Amino acid sequence: MKRCPECRRDYYDDSLLYCLDDGNALLEGPASGSGAGDEPVTAILSEPGAIATGFPASELPTRAQKHTTDETAIFPRGAEAEPRESLGDLSEKQSFSARRAKSLIAAAVAVFLLIGGFFGYRYFSNATGAEQINSIAVLPFENRSGNADTDYLSDGLADSLIYRLSQLPNLKVSPTSSVMRYKGKGSDTSQIAKELNVDAVMSGRLVQIGDSLNISVQLTDGRTDKLIWAEQYDRKMADLLATQREIATAIIEKLQLKLAGDEKGITKKYTNSNEAYQLYLKGRHHFAKRTKNDIQQSIDYYRQAIGLDPNFALAYARIAEAYNQMPVYPYMSPNDAIPQAKVAAKTALEIDPFLSEAHTAMANSLVIYDWNWPEAEREFKRAIELDPNSSAAHLRYGLMNLSSAGRFDEATAEIKRALEIEPLDVVAGISLSYSYFLAGQYDLALEQAKKAHNLEPTMVLGRWNLGRAYIGKNMYAEAIALSEQTLQNTPDAQLMMIIAGHSYAKTDRRHEAERMIERLNEIGRTQYAVRYHIASIYATLGETDKAFIELEKSFEQRDWFLHQLGVDPVFAHVRDERRFKELLKRMGAAQ
Repeated sequence: MKRCPECRRDYYDDSLLYCLDDGNALLEGPASGSGAGDEPVTAILSEPGAIATGFPASELPTRAQKHTTDETAIFPRGAEAEPRESLGDLSEKQSFSARRAKSLIAAAVAVFLLIGGFFGYRYFSNATGAEQINSIAVLPFENRSGNADTDYLSDGLADSLIYRLSQLPNLKVSPTSSVMRYKGKGSDTSQIAKELNVDAVMSGRLVQIGDSLNISVQLTDGRTDKLIWAEQYDRKMADLLATQREIATAIIEKLQLKLAGDEKGITKKYTNSNEAYQLYLKGRHHFAKRTKNDIQQSIDYYRQAIGLDPNFALAYARIAEAYNQMPVYPYMSPNDAIPQAKVAAKTALEIDPFLSEAHTAMANSLVIYDWNWPEAEREFKRAIELDPNSSAAHLRYGLMNLSSAGRFDEATAEIKRALEIEPLDVVAGISLSYSYFLAGQYDLALEQAKKAHNLEPTMVLGRWNLGRAYIGKNMYAEAIALSEQTLQNTPDAQLMMIIAGHSYAKTDRRHEAERMIERLNEIGRTQYAVRYHIASIYATLGETDKAFIELEKSFEQRDWFLHQLGVDPVFAHVRDERRFKELLKRMGAAQ
């Protein structure tokens, strides 16, 4: 006879190995009265066939007899904690010596069980501790549909699973920005786990045929390269939203996680509309590419999703995020972009006041457009309180709020926390380098700038940051070479015109520096040009009056970079001027 240790169903067919109800490994004989199966299992994974208990199948009988867990003592419970005085009807006339002998034997057995149980507990605890799953990476799903237009499904499913699993307080999940670099590459599980510093890796494949979906998922222990769990889902497109929740729930069950508080991170429904959800996934897919057209497309998809579900708070928050990023590159002026970001963030918060992404977006706008540092700090802190694992909240709080206020130690700590959460996030690496630059720590700025640039050499934002670090180290030849190479391929890259302009000015190539100003002015005749950048080149040339004229224009158009004016080393030599102090006062900035 066998019994399932979880549901306690008895089986009389000795050839069965696993429970037909829940798949747990069966134990020989019915569970004893010691309460086997009554205690919660430990939060571990082990070999196939031992998932329910966390121990190899070969050790299950022994483990069932001892039944020690992280939450149980090594002693049996209830009546079994005491030696039994009889196994049947004993005569009251039994001799005193016989009773004494039995007592001694019972005591000896108790001592033996105590010692054996202790060492058994230590042995099994140590053995299983090495198998604990505390972190996971969800790789982009492989699109086997033969149609690149459905990449949003494969990427979006992985992104949604990452988002939901990240809400769990006791599980570290590698973010989308870190795992997307593995898209379309070979899946060497052990190597990926090592690079991302995670215990387990989830991968999958998706095939869409008409309105049908076939999704294959597998979870692998990255340390042993052993398969933990695999499943296949045949669903309709209309079931996509429910399917990703189903997969997330299945992962939690296999990981045996004990959730803190409620299970809102998994069960919370951001929308009930499958069509809206698919449009949201398309928006996320395009936003990740960061080109002007792609960010605009992402906004369009988010708006379509909201058209189907006006209460889709997360889609509103993503619209705010997209508009907040537009002036950085720069694709849109702050006066055109940020008011729309604030409206979207405000709507998201009205629908869901507990949405971390919405608080982060609102804080972002408050810093770069309103220069309202105190209110922005409250919003950033609320975002982090709601989601301590939000890399974006830590990153933007550190770079935009703390660095611009000159609180560099706090800023560095926040950005480093963001990098702990997303170690391969290029933007986080750039932000740490730039924070070092603003603090005047040029050696650290250059070291970090090179790391970020090497992760994604073609990213203009990374090249601009590396150029700034070169300038901080007086390595003007390197900065010029980097900027000229980039401008050959991307002639309208305003960020690199600044690097070139500063470097030319520092090396007495005045005419070439002024040529960079002319090019920026030419851009400004037809589209948004960042006046703050022009002011910084004039300041480097020593043209202080012209620099302040451009700073006034920058103030009028509320340039994204203006929030860092008080700490930007480019303007260090004019900080004591009355005009500079008055400008900071009008911005409400600390001086």
